[in-house]
Amino acid sequence: MNVLHEPALYTGKLRHRRFRPTPHQFTYSLFMVLLDIDAIPQTMARSRFSSYNRFNWASFHEADHFGDPAQSLRQRLTHDAAQQGIRLPDGPILLLTHLRYLGYCFNPISFFFCYEKAGGKPIVMAEVNSTFGESRNYWLGDWNAFGDGESLRFRCPKTMHVSPFMAMNLDYEFVVTEPAERLIAHMNTLDNGQGFFDATLTLDRRPWTAGTLTSALLRHPAMTAKVIAAIHWEALRLWAKRVPVFTHPDRIPDRDPLPKEAPHSK
Repeated sequence: MNVLHEPALYTGKLRHRRFRPTPHQFTYSLFMVLLDIDAIPQTMARSRFSSYNRFNWASFHEADHFGDPAQSLRQRLTHDAAQQGIRLPDGPILLLTHLRYLGYCFNPISFFFCYEKAGGKPIVMAEVNSTFGESRNYWLGDWNAFGDGESLRFRCPKTMHVSPFMAMNLDYEFVVTEPAERLIAHMNTLDNGQGFFDATLTLDRRPWTAGTLTSALLRHPAMTAKVIAAIHWEALRLWAKRVPVFTHPDRIPDRDPLPKEAPHSK
């Protein structure tokens, strides 16, 4: 197996930047994990502090990702890809994600890197979750069709309400590199083709050992609690800056598209 396809920890920074209508930016340190989806139970057994489908300091739970948790992730990916007219590659599939820490998990975005057995560049799927409990999968295609050889670049319409400070009629532009010694995942949010917000993950690879996992946990003992706390803190800062708020589409009452007829005068 390619050594870069081995499970790993990725440590680094997350940066968000908003350029308009009010400038706002922040950077947080974090770590994520890279898993071979066909060997998750074995990987989680490498440390006494990590488990599969049961409580621990760090744990992977099938229910924390899209689809029926009774099915394997490969089965779920195969079905989801087929619905988009995509044939899932038959080789290793690597998942960059957050685990569940002390019983809590929230993943704003996870990436699945899907390889052919013969090698080559992967097809990538981005699983995006919102704090409203919704999830969307964005299949980003493959390097040959959309990329420049070094990174995958793909643009698609936004289809889910994620932030109350962003409208729905926007586009996403993803730029993603392979999970090598350094991994970069960048997303532009475009309004009529013009970028007004971006988010960038810049991560460096560490081998997955009991020691490296323990070190990461000591530095970030409740990683996903930190993620959700940061989301709400930054939302409060945006609200204080009077950034416009957009209502979730499902909470907008239906309106009669035609004006009511004026009453006849007597």
